[in-house]
Amino acid sequence: MVSACFNEPNYSDTPEISFKQLSKFTLAAGGGVGQPRRDSVIVTIGFQDGSGDLGEDIRDTARINRTFGREAWGNYEIKTFQLVEGKYEELDLAVLNKLFFPRLTREGQRGAIEGTLDFSQIFAYQRNFRMTPVKFQIRIRDRAMRVSNVAESDTIHVPLSGR
Repeated sequence: MVSACFNEPNYSDTPEISFKQLSKFTLAAGGGVGQPRRDSVIVTIGFQDGSGDLGEDIRDTARINRTFGREAWGNYEIKTFQLVEGKYEELDLAVLNKLFFPRLTREGQRGAIEGTLDFSQIFAYQRNFRMTPVKFQIRIRDRAMRVSNVAESDTIHVPLSGR
């Protein structure tokens, strides 16, 4: 007979994140207008949360509007920075406003959780593009609105339209 004990990790109720990796895949141009070749960049972060209350029920629009209506960001924030003349400047990308990731536990489930989250961002090869070094800063928050630390990615080159 074999027996084992499992001790639940003792994580903080405030989520903690860490940068794990960046992956880039080039997607071929599609047929038709407006489907240029593009790079899909996947940012992977690791998370730990003692209360297990990460993620939102995306279908619960009443809660999302009530909770995040006046907030500048959702439960996932990713900022993109491009290298310009030796300094990183934030890119204002409207597609990154109010991002949400789904619930990671079932309703009523509590306890420590850990894992990874992936976010994919597309960068199209538009006219007058230049390959530009970029990096990302990420943070998340749980359903109790506790905000994680900020994790920063490595640098990767993506196509950006010329200035």
